Amino acid sequence: MNTKLKIVLISGSPRKGNTEYILGNLDKLLKKEGADTSCILLRKYNICACTGCLACETGLQNQRGNCKQKDDMPELLEQLKQADILVLGTPVYFEMLSGLMKNFIDRTCPVWPSLQGKKMGGVAVAEEGIGQALLNLKQYADVCRMKYLGSLELLAKTPKEASHDSSLPEKIKDFADLLLQG
Repeated sequence: MNTKLKIVLISGSPRKGNTEYILGNLDKLLKKEGADTSCILLRKYNICACTGCLACETGLQNQRGNCKQKDDMPELLEQLKQADILVLGTPVYFEMLSGLMKNFIDRTCPVWPSLQGKKMGGVAVAEEGIGQALLNLKQYADVCRMKYLGSLELLAKTPKEASHDSSLPEKIKDFADLLLQG
């Protein structure tokens, strides 16, 4: 395996729960396989909502690709631009992405052209049904012209339920293999 493969895992959960548990275990496994990984917990960052002003797309030439909001997104956007593979993980609320994940995706507007050609995978954890969450992640990959590699989904009702699922380690390993084979 190419040890220079850079994988960024992003958790859109507002709490330490199943999504973070899965991404944490995936991170450990990918590191063990030689990948250069980092895990972003969106709940730990100040990320303002996108105002839809499009200044990042229509501003003066030296302003394109830059959001005029002052928050933590520039640091995160730089990590996305440096990555070979992105893994977006979200808890599922009302069969949709979490608000944190949706807000993050919206705020990638300044760099979405830079994401073209990258690879992406999705992780979704729901209480009863995944709904449109994984479809939304795939659509995001499609819009940004990233190759969607696949997904891992889990049904779990309580925040620590994933850690008791005996089938999960094999699912995480299969998903890691899928990412690494790209």
